[in-house]
Amino acid sequence: MRRVPVDRRSGMDRRRGPGRRRGEVRRAAEEGEITGELLEFIMAIDEYKRINDRPFPSWSEVFEIVQYLGYRKVATRAKHINTASGAEVLDSTPQPLAGE
Repeated sequence: MRRVPVDRRSGMDRRRGPGRRRGEVRRAAEEGEITGELLEFIMAIDEYKRINDRPFPSWSEVFEIVQYLGYRKVATRAKHINTASGAEVLDSTPQPLAGE
C-alpha cells in the first residue's frame, strides 16, 4: 500500500512551492524586520531594475527613485551620518526660516 504524502508547510511556505526559498527581503518583511517605508523603497528599486533592465542602478537613478517616492530634504544635514538631523541643536527655541 502506497502512503500519501502530507503537506506540513505553513501558509506562506505552501504558496512558494516545494524547494523554493524566500529571498532575504521577503523573509525580513514577513517577520516584521522591515518598516513599511523601507519595504516601499526596496520594491521601488526592484521595479526600476526590472523595468529598465539595470541590475545595478547608478546613484543618480537611485536619487530619482527617492524623489519619485516623494522624499524631499526638509532638515539641515547632521554633523555625522549616525546623528539624527537637528540633534546638535540643544535649545528648544524655534529658529527663523530663511528669508524671515
